[in-house]
Amino acid sequence: MARLSSPIHAREEAPVPPPRSLRLPFDPLVALAVVGLAICSVVTLSAATRNLIPGQPRYYVDRQIVYLGVGTALMLVLSRVDYGRLRRLKNVIYGALLVSILAVLGLGHSANGAQRAISLPFFSFQGSELGKVLLIVALSAFVVDRARRLRERDTTVRVMIAALVPTIFVILQPDLGSGLVYMAIAATLLFVAGTSWRQLTALAALVVVCGTFVLVAAPAAGVHVLKPYQVERLTSFLHPTSNPQKQGYQQHESQIAIGAGQKTGRGSNASQIPNGFVPESHTDFIFAAVGEQYGFVGAGLVLLLYALLISRALRVVVMSKDLFGTLIAAGVTAMLMFQVFVNVGMTIGIMPITGVTLPLMSYGGSSVITTLLAVGLLQSIYVRARASAALKDRVPLY
Repeated sequence: MARLSSPIHAREEAPVPPPRSLRLPFDPLVALAVVGLAICSVVTLSAATRNLIPGQPRYYVDRQIVYLGVGTALMLVLSRVDYGRLRRLKNVIYGALLVSILAVLGLGHSANGAQRAISLPFFSFQGSELGKVLLIVALSAFVVDRARRLRERDTTVRVMIAALVPTIFVILQPDLGSGLVYMAIAATLLFVAGTSWRQLTALAALVVVCGTFVLVAAPAAGVHVLKPYQVERLTSFLHPTSNPQKQGYQQHESQIAIGAGQKTGRGSNASQIPNGFVPESHTDFIFAAVGEQYGFVGAGLVLLLYALLISRALRVVVMSKDLFGTLIAAGVTAMLMFQVFVNVGMTIGIMPITGVTLPLMSYGGSSVITTLLAVGLLQSIYVRARASAALKDRVPLY
């Protein structure tokens, strides 16, 4: 991804106003990728969850369809909103981010040792999921407000503090995966905005030092920052065969399922996923279900759809006519890329298990709706970039 130069900042000072009529079509390839992934999700869940709840083989499928429908409606609404107006609401959006996370800490229900969601009548609300989009918008606005001072150390510190506050609350739930997504978003926004390499290198070094302290130095001194199971999940991928029946069980069974799928999948003969050998196969480990059911062909199709979605998101980054839109698009791209890479990586054993969902594929209302809201922002930026370009083409050159 190319870093932005001063002409982008100049455009921010005098953005091209979009025409009143914004009836230009959405990016059709983004729509194609979203629809394709939605179909893959429903088809995969239909096969993977039919035995999870006795007598209700379509329990997860029907709910996922509803989530996709609600998310699509919100995506269409958001795509028609001028994203530039969100900049003026940055403080409100950042406040909503903190409230949504703190509400889960105070009112959420505990499951598997974590308190990550608030139980609602039809689904569980995860504030950390919605927080991803809210963080992208709020941080982008904060960066734009300091557009003339982007290379100053004070700007970098302020942006990182603004990102660290919600990240810490999310990790306390504990939801380490979402916390890592937050940090990836913040780092990407600083990079795209033009933060100096010296400051970025210092941040990277700080991350390495903190990771070493949390995983090695602190436990050696008898201080446990993370819970024991979190440490095990983060480090088990480094030695997966040392204890495959405990720490490495989930990844071990996931690799067996994916390998069993071979070229075209086992279809109705699949046994690992339907018989429950891979825990969370409908959420965090849904890619394992794709691999066993539909093999290399199915997994390749899913990855191609993600490649299409991410490549078009990168195009929106380039197309945007102002710094705010560029940063939002970059934040959404970082969110998608990070989640896909980490989720697929942990199912095949090259990344630690962090609880990161696979966008639009994993079951869950908060995850699906949040991803579609992010896509709605991309479409809003795309539409207005096209509208601005069309308006500029109609202006005679003198």
